[in-house]
Amino acid sequence: MKIALVHDYLSQQGGAEKVLKTFTEIWPEAPIFTLFYDEEKMGKMFCGKNIITSPLQKAPGIKGYYQWYLPFMPLATESYNLSGYDVVLSSTSAFAKGILTRPGSRHFSYCHTPTRYLWSETHSYISELNIPKPVKWTLPPVLNKLRLWDRAAADRVDYFIANSDAVAKRIKKYYHRRSEVIYPPVETDKFYISKPEDFYLIGGRLVSYKRYDVVIQAFNKLGIKLFIFGEGPASEYLKSIAKPNIKFLGKVGELVKQELFSKCLAFLHPQEEDFGITAVEAMASGRPVIAYPKGGALETVIPGVTGEFIDEQVWEDIVGEIIRFNPEKYNPEIIREHAKGFDAEVFKEKMKGLIERNFEF
Repeated sequence: MKIALVHDYLSQQGGAEKVLKTFTEIWPEAPIFTLFYDEEKMGKMFCGKNIITSPLQKAPGIKGYYQWYLPFMPLATESYNLSGYDVVLSSTSAFAKGILTRPGSRHFSYCHTPTRYLWSETHSYISELNIPKPVKWTLPPVLNKLRLWDRAAADRVDYFIANSDAVAKRIKKYYHRRSEVIYPPVETDKFYISKPEDFYLIGGRLVSYKRYDVVIQAFNKLGIKLFIFGEGPASEYLKSIAKPNIKFLGKVGELVKQELFSKCLAFLHPQEEDFGITAVEAMASGRPVIAYPKGGALETVIPGVTGEFIDEQVWEDIVGEIIRFNPEKYNPEIIREHAKGFDAEVFKEKMKGLIERNFEF
């Protein structure tokens, strides 16, 4: 069985890229097809791998302003020559599902979510773009054409795999397709339990939808320590509204992140995520998670056992939960044992088994 991997594009080290990296560990000889590859931003994540890029790799400014090339990405995705492969596994939240494969091959698509800016978040995507209004006015017809292509592209997939029940429901709603759920891999063995210290923790990519702003507002009122790790477009705004009890750590290495998880009183997860790997990493460190009960958090956090839920994404609910919060209520060993159910080895076993079972038509 000759297999190829396809990913939307490689320009950041996020959860989707961690999934792709795990795919390369299951099938180390498989090439990776992708729209463009920013080696500087990806670092050593895919060092030594056979990465095949589309013609967009040579487009001026593609690495810094790839959004301007959205209208050309469907055609670039269809340009990959996959005729020599029995199985193609795409990792996608955008374009990779639209590859063209030969009749005798099998296309499995691991879907992180149906494309947010085409389906569930079109209006907020346009309103939050930092571009002139006249340019924004041109976006709806462009997105409409991309939406039509995206819907047709979903029909090219032989077998959908969703990263959570929440995403499986979206695949059903927008693509009218069934999918099997396999949760993303978490390297739980890299995390450990230690004695907690007197700070709370949030972190990841600093973007508006993650609602770190309401956590900052809450801790401004509480006056207790909050550490924030990560970088992103919302970074400067978040810093501008934070009081001195809130510390921004910027981009941290894996060892520092592991230490932060193990020593925090609790990890806050105020956003709606497709899955939410950072929340599981916190639980792998034996720490409870205070989460918004939408998306993947409903599938990973057990109220009263591995964490708690807030009702709404408002600072008042977070303040109330922190005031009531008792860290000694939670058993770190039980929390960590729960997180092990999402371990990378579990993911590998399920993915390999699914493809082997469904390889033949």
